[in-house]
Amino acid sequence: MPKSKSKPCDFCSNSVDIRYRIQYDVSEEWKLVCRQCWDKVSPDNPCYRYGGTWKAKK
Repeated sequence: MPKSKSKPCDFCSNSVDIRYRIQYDVSEEWKLVCRQCWDKVSPDNPCYRYGGTWKAKK
């Protein structure tokens, strides 16, 4: 049985196959977040910056 390549979201800790690399506050630290968390922090956020998509390899 293949091992799952899912990783936890840096915000909600849910294990997901696709995470988005973003900066969302003045700390400018990169976070890897799931789609739901990405949708929460990106709108109307002057500190928001997209840095790519991480996909689990199957």
